Amino acid sequence: QPPPAAPGPEQALLRARLALPEPGALRELTALLEAADPSWLLSSAGPAALGELAAALSSSAAPPRREQDGTEPPGQGTALAAVAERAERVGAVFLLLLQKLEAAGSQRGMAAVGPVLRRVQGHAFIFAVTHKDERPWSTARSREVARELLERLVQAAGCGSVEEFLRGKEGDEEGRFGAVMWLLKPELTKDTWKRNPASRDVFSWALLRVSRPWLCPHLERVLPPALLLSDDFQEENKVLGVRCLHHIVLNVPGADLCQFNRAQVVFHALYNHLYSREASLIQAVLLCLLDLLPFLERWQRHQGQGRGATSPWDQVLQLVLTHMEAEHRLALRRVYAGTLPAFVTR
Repeated sequence: QPPPAAPGPEQALLRARLALPEPGALRELTALLEAADPSWLLSSAGPAALGELAAALSSSAAPPRREQDGTEPPGQGTALAAVAERAERVGAVFLLLLQKLEAAGSQRGMAAVGPVLRRVQGHAFIFAVTHKDERPWSTARSREVARELLERLVQAAGCGSVEEFLRGKEGDEEGRFGAVMWLLKPELTKDTWKRNPASRDVFSWALLRVSRPWLCPHLERVLPPALLLSDDFQEENKVLGVRCLHHIVLNVPGADLCQFNRAQVVFHALYNHLYSREASLIQAVLLCLLDLLPFLERWQRHQGQGRGATSPWDQVLQLVLTHMEAEHRLALRRVYAGTLPAFVTR
């Protein structure tokens, strides 16, 4: 009786993906990839199967989930240490996978490898950014592996920087930013964004590296999470959210920003923060308003609005002067004094 046929690429990768939660699965997957011929990864089932494998790898090394309000369940110290250890091995698998895909590109041309790479890159990028900085779920070794993976991702895409990797080459192709935002979307809703403590970091880190004119097509995807962050009760998240909003204001044309009352929504979100007593937040808000209000004022004039009503400039100036007069904190008075001339001489 002839021996059973060896499983095809799709079946082998499916088995590896389903076995990931089991002990020793990453070691077996590493052995499978090391023994595989690079062209094996480009079989007819390769792109979809490898994309699903990359998603499973990234998820398997995600930080432990938190409660909906962001609080950590008791006894998470052990889980965090386990994630850091697992991230080292997952990062090594991603590096091996990229190495094999680059070898396949040398054999059969990058045009053949492109569809497979695109299935893998978004998940690998999210994993790398999640683990590259000092966090409760990282160690020196896991950070080193994540940074190496980020560098290799940029090289494998034929790009010279992370910015080019995200936005795409000049006049050539679409970047990976849209794919990353699409993958992050389920983690950036009102009910989910605090459950995964890394989603905020990945979103803001990627967003701040995409400038005009490449950011505008993604406005619908990046504005809601930035507003969510700025509306949080924690000061750190508020400041980060306002900085994300400021980046959007600086890198999206005013016409697009004012469409569908987006600029008005951003203005009201920022204006409400002016009642805060935190100097870092007030400074971030006032700097953002200085760049937002010219767009908003021109749009309101164009729409024939605001005649006889207090302009947004005057609303902000009145509130700043009122708060400044009674403020006794030196740090906050300095923030008010530093931005006041720009509002007066606009």
